[in-house]
Amino acid sequence: MADVTVKRLEEFDAIFGGGMRRVRAGLGVTSFGMQVIELPPDFSMYPSHDHSHDAQEEVYLALGGRATLQVGEEEFVLEPGVFARVGPGQKRKLLTGDEGARILVLGGMPGRVYEPPEWTEEGGSLPPMPGKEEAQAAEPTT
Repeated sequence: MADVTVKRLEEFDAIFGGGMRRVRAGLGVTSFGMQVIELPPDFSMYPSHDHSHDAQEEVYLALGGRATLQVGEEEFVLEPGVFARVGPGQKRKLLTGDEGARILVLGGMPGRVYEPPEWTEEGGSLPPMPGKEEAQAAEPTT
């Protein structure tokens, strides 16, 4: 039997009310991160975050619709056919306007073996909110 997994988007484990699909785990990919996010029109609640904590770079590709990628003080329009790579230490945020967007997000750790976060596993807990990890790391442990 061929080593292949084929699924439709709606078959992947969904979190955030269907706003994110756990594509990496659903396909059995272990060498890089991969999720699909669905952003409705006029969406601004996508968290501003960076990946300094895990040194992960990300690539964004709009599969449909249109979104604005904010990186620092710059803005870039993501629409089908436009790819964007964001380095680990760069703060990034996605916003939508009059139309929503379906975005493929790929992540990897340059020079290191990719280590999938637990939240990306099918049935896993929700991801930590940006900023919480830093606050928890600063708390004393007993």
